[in-house]
Amino acid sequence: MAVSNKQSVISAVERILDNYLEMNNHRKTLERYTILRAIYNINGHFTMEELNARLLKDMNFHVSRATMYNTLNLFMELRLVVRHRFQGTTKYEACYDNTSHCHQICTMCGKVSEIKSPEISVAVENMPTKRFRKDGYTLYVYGVCSTCQARMTKKKKKTNNTKS
Repeated sequence: MAVSNKQSVISAVERILDNYLEMNNHRKTLERYTILRAIYNINGHFTMEELNARLLKDMNFHVSRATMYNTLNLFMELRLVVRHRFQGTTKYEACYDNTSHCHQICTMCGKVSEIKSPEISVAVENMPTKRFRKDGYTLYVYGVCSTCQARMTKKKKKTNNTKS
């Protein structure tokens, strides 16, 4: 994402947060805005620990675990962040400008990568629904990545060679 586009996305999500906090008489805290900026400067998925490490390392900013959880829950409620449960781990991702996409998840190593599929987008768009407005989708495709496939093939060859 280009720097100017990233800045416009960050400005847009800050306005959404501003409006929500003002309408609900909540405080505009430095922690909320710092966490929001950190999230929107991360490319891809992140764990809470990775977000906290980024806040400490890159921004020299400490936030308690409770503040982090509460803030992430608020951002999920506002649809600024989405939570994924990938094979025993919880990851988050900024979703304001990235609502509809597919994930491929390796069942061996747990690696997650995003894939774009215009065909799936068209299929979801054309999917008939009753009394339901579609806002986006997330699709999970499970399988074995090429690295794990190569490792399995190498291991199988090694096993076959030792049997001979």
